[in-house]
Amino acid sequence: MGFRLIIYEDNEALRKGLEEFLMLSEGFEVLHTSANCLQADQEVKEFAPDVVLMDIDMPGMSGIEAVKKIRKNNRNVAIIMLTVFDDNQHVFDAICAGASGYLLKKNVSDKLALAVKEVMEGGAPMSPAIAKMVIAAMQRGPVGQYNFTIREHDILKLLCKGMSYKMIAAETGLAFETIRSYINNIYEKLQVHSATEAVSKAINERLI
Repeated sequence: MGFRLIIYEDNEALRKGLEEFLMLSEGFEVLHTSANCLQADQEVKEFAPDVVLMDIDMPGMSGIEAVKKIRKNNRNVAIIMLTVFDDNQHVFDAICAGASGYLLKKNVSDKLALAVKEVMEGGAPMSPAIAKMVIAAMQRGPVGQYNFTIREHDILKLLCKGMSYKMIAAETGLAFETIRSYINNIYEKLQVHSATEAVSKAINERLI
């Protein structure tokens, strides 16, 4: 079974390029594309995709506002932002709005297929430069009052780097189910329900 996607991108050449790239790649199906995201929440409801690819700078409504609208009714669909912006404010605004990952357009040809697979495995994929910036921002703040164990704290760091459960298991040498248990404990302490919400809260409260 392949991954079902919707693409929101106002640059026609890029939009068609993304669609053709995914349709020619094994395991991907593009359900719908659009040059604006004005009806994104309704279209996500109608087409029920696994993943939404969302440009930030869109006509009529920004991609970040569209993510907020989608998240009011759907906490499960994965949303990967595609953008030329690599400044802190756009990154943090997108993640806090509910984005599941964040890729720079200059990396899209090399990173997109893997990013879709990672996000469907529970990760939060980001371009390397974005991940480095997010981690640097979080390292400036305190751990907070959540009483993380050392292992939970380390796993939260890896989660915030965009790693999936499988990648964290490989990095730490722990079993997949052990990682799942640790992450469930992290979610419970943070009072969140997904990797996206955990990363968002970690950024907002500077927990790492």
